[in-house]
Amino acid sequence: MKNILNTWSKLSLVKQIIIGLVIGIILATTIPNVAQPVTILGSLFVGALKGIAPILVLFLVMSAITQHKKGKQTNMKFIVVLYLMGTFLAGLTAVVASFLFPVGLTLANSPEGFVAPGGVSEVLKTLLLNIVDNPVNAIANANYIGILAWAILLGLALRSAPDTTKTLISNLSEAVSKIVKWVIKFAPLGIMGLVFEAISTNGIESLLSYGKLLVVLLGCMAFVAFVINPILVFLAIKQNPYPLVLKCIKESGITAFFTRSSAANIPVNMKLCENLGLNKDSYSISIPLGATINMAGAAVTISVLTLAAVHTLGIQVDFPTALILSVLAAVCACGASGVAGGSLLLIPLACSLFGIPAEVAMQVVGVGFIIGVLQDSFETALNSSTDALFTAAAEFKEWRKEGKKIEISKVV
Repeated sequence: MKNILNTWSKLSLVKQIIIGLVIGIILATTIPNVAQPVTILGSLFVGALKGIAPILVLFLVMSAITQHKKGKQTNMKFIVVLYLMGTFLAGLTAVVASFLFPVGLTLANSPEGFVAPGGVSEVLKTLLLNIVDNPVNAIANANYIGILAWAILLGLALRSAPDTTKTLISNLSEAVSKIVKWVIKFAPLGIMGLVFEAISTNGIESLLSYGKLLVVLLGCMAFVAFVINPILVFLAIKQNPYPLVLKCIKESGITAFFTRSSAANIPVNMKLCENLGLNKDSYSISIPLGATINMAGAAVTISVLTLAAVHTLGIQVDFPTALILSVLAAVCACGASGVAGGSLLLIPLACSLFGIPAEVAMQVVGVGFIIGVLQDSFETALNSSTDALFTAAAEFKEWRKEGKKIEISKVV
């Protein structure tokens, strides 16, 4: 047993996760009833990540701002530009793909108990209200816009505090970071439980009737991940972007795929940025911000499903109008985290651009919930891995200017 544990500890976290994933698949396909208790491992892992993430963001951002010295580079402007550009190009990619490969829908009944926002103004209002949310309430509800706002304000207010106070905040930040590392060590067991639950509960059979829609949807996300994002990274670092792209997908995307939560993946991305040797002042702010506004996957979902509804109803749309949709999708996607139900419930906003009635739009949302087991997983994997990717690209851009060699460690 000791030898097995020693061998296990020598494996990289990615290899451990892959082993957990394989075991979960085997258990779900062979003895699903007997192995049912395994699902608790997934619930505990996601619960622990979601529980620690708000506190981690609060103290990391506070610490970064209180310790920040004037003149120190943080790259935040360029990171935000990459976030917004990536989200817009993802929406544009989905629009082009929907024109090239039009998909019709078999409309499903809309899910009960969900209310879509009434317009873009309502989305923006929700975001603004989240900024001024009560700090305790923001932490309890994982409202990262609110947490970021309070962390920044407290950090700025404490910049003139005594060194002892700054040291205390820094020590608390390091303590929370250490707890995160402990939680992440259990990722293989958590992934095993999550993949077991996904396969044993949902299966794949119910998705076959929506095969073409899924091909377009997931194809767009793959194109963004392996073509659009690498181009943006190359323009920043002027060297082969794929080692960095693949590293982010393997070390961040895999976990995000199974947790299906950008918030739960914040600690994983923080750890990845630390391993890449990035500036803590930058990634402690950019990662939680990315979990809120960097929504390439959501922009793809909104655009593809909306244009599928357009094709189903036989509405004639010219490309300029559809281009407006990609802009609207980008704006709505940035607000997705502030609306109950995420990106799917923002589809009626885009549908309203084409005069599609709310009743039909909500049926399209119902289709989204049917394919959600894959759509949401791929969407979260793309969104979350891109947070770390663009944060790294922005810093590597500065390294290149300084003549510092960029060496990305091996993916496997």
